[in-house]
Amino acid sequence: MARTLERLRRAFERLLELIVIFLMVVLAAEVTLGTAYRTFGAPLVWYDEVASVLLAWLTYYGSALAALKRAHIGFPGLVAALPPAMRLPLTLLGECLVIGFFALLAWVGWQVLGVLATDTLVTLPEVSVAYTQSVIPIGAGLYILAELFNLPRVLREARGLAARDSGEGALELTH
Repeated sequence: MARTLERLRRAFERLLELIVIFLMVVLAAEVTLGTAYRTFGAPLVWYDEVASVLLAWLTYYGSALAALKRAHIGFPGLVAALPPAMRLPLTLLGECLVIGFFALLAWVGWQVLGVLATDTLVTLPEVSVAYTQSVIPIGAGLYILAELFNLPRVLREARGLAARDSGEGALELTH
């Protein structure tokens, strides 16, 4: 079970990495293209609007990747400094609050998509604002998935167990 979960986690990480790299390349190309056109006196009317959407998408997908890698802002030293009896309950509370916040964000984001269903981008009227804003519930769902993939490790660490490499490629749990 643990190996299957780890394989799924790695596949999810690769997927997020590919999405983030793709968004970065598209954003860089769009900014370069927009700058070149502006330099030659023929600015693209849709440049700013599309760049802001791409940046928002990059932010949401990138934050899910950061959460999966446990690279977001956190205070692991604070939890580690707590008495052992308090570590697990406070870790569980923290994880519940984070997952609860992103579940609420996903739900509200989904509700907002209904309100935006008839709106379109100003400079590209064929593109629905609901499509561009779908990143909110999708990104929140991806963040929740990232947190759930990390939950077993976070709980092990809260209980004072740490994964240690045995030197043969296998991980052992130690106190």
